[in-house]
Amino acid sequence: MNDFIKFNLNEKLNKSLKNINFKIPTSIQAESIPLVLRGKDILGSAQTGTGKTAAFCIPMIEILLRSSKGSALIMVPTRELAKQVLDVVHSLLGFKNPINTVSLIGGELMSKQLSQLKRRPRIFVGTPGRINDHLERGSLNLHDTNFLVLDETDRMLDMGFEVQINKILKFVPPKRQTLMFSATIPDNIKKLSTKYLNNPIRVSVGGENVAAKNIKQEVIELKSDEKLIEIKKQILKREGSILVFVKTKYGSEKLAKSLFKDKFKAFALHGGLRQSKRNKVMKNFRDKKFRILIATDVAARGLDVPHIEHVINYDLPQMAEDFIHRIGRTARAGSLGVALSFVTKGDFLKWKEIQNIFNPSKNNKTNIDSNKNKSRNKSFNNKKNKNKKRFDKKDSESSFKKPFKKKFSKFSDIKSGRKTFTKKRFDKKDSESSFKKPFKKKFSKFSDIKSGRKTFSGLYVSQRT
Repeated sequence: MNDFIKFNLNEKLNKSLKNINFKIPTSIQAESIPLVLRGKDILGSAQTGTGKTAAFCIPMIEILLRSSKGSALIMVPTRELAKQVLDVVHSLLGFKNPINTVSLIGGELMSKQLSQLKRRPRIFVGTPGRINDHLERGSLNLHDTNFLVLDETDRMLDMGFEVQINKILKFVPPKRQTLMFSATIPDNIKKLSTKYLNNPIRVSVGGENVAAKNIKQEVIELKSDEKLIEIKKQILKREGSILVFVKTKYGSEKLAKSLFKDKFKAFALHGGLRQSKRNKVMKNFRDKKFRILIATDVAARGLDVPHIEHVINYDLPQMAEDFIHRIGRTARAGSLGVALSFVTKGDFLKWKEIQNIFNPSKNNKTNIDSNKNKSRNKSFNNKKNKNKKRFDKKDSESSFKKPFKKKFSKFSDIKSGRKTFTKKRFDKKDSESSFKKPFKKKFSKFSDIKSGRKTFSGLYVSQRT
């Protein structure tokens, strides 16, 4: 028996679910679908690979099938994720469905998107930048959009995207149903989400900021110049598809070329590639035409390739939250996976921040075998404790110097051995010779200085004898 039947979905939708072998809803789907069908706003989070996309796509299509009016807008942070979401939508719509769709992403021909918009689609999937392009030129009409989804909420509400989202929402009716989904929802994003949601219901499955249990995590401590040699060793050890994450576009291209020279078939994926090239690289990787993909964080969000068995963090992510998204590219839909991270001496603070996400209540210590650093830290702390002396009023000034208060003389004074200048309060009794008033200086005209005349009390006296 199909457990999706309990949701009383449209017959066409049930048929599509059967065709794509969706039998039992996942935890996030079981909790979210009934609430969405009741018209509730949702702030949802679950581990990567648990079916969050279907959790909002299934009820969205059901709502659109119930009425001939209304449309849905799904906003995502990356082009790859937009394509992936649209693939899920198409698989759920099935063949000969009256609901048309359109993909609005950068890097694609505007003419192609304009022709698709003329077909009056009811489901819009896109990135904020290209959606705004169409709104500004008047080719996109969202006056009847009553269903809004922000996928990968934490990234969507980053500073760069928030401004663009606010522009888009001016064209969307205020009376609408809004859903937000992500694997990680930090506290600041929770506060910010209240701006877009109306009395939302919080749906959290599997705990917040938790990696899937079927991901085996490994860590290697090494020097920066040892990374290239080590990754080659690790590739030789491992079987199956490998996704390697690096910081920059240049870094991804450089690493791919280095591996290619040693006869490792590897290709780079980053935001600097043309969209057609990105699509081709992803298609070939999905079709297993090569097994090593070197990517920037453009691929960390929502990339769903079931046969990825290993994720290697060649560089740690810029944002600690992205670590969960990165390692979530493996062990999809209950399969097993391995996540390996390279950690250099300069990465210790970042690594501690990443560990803090997983265990915020604990005093975090990295799981790296670093006996040298531990012993150094111990000896350093012991020295610190020995040198510490508590200040007591009984102590004379000579036996104890107050910390953090020091008078500095000019370097020239120190060098010449002169005493440092001490401040003296001005008193009327002091003669003009014994005390010079500070910060008051009379300046003569430039012409007087040039001619050699001295100034006194504002009068110019000639030096002639």
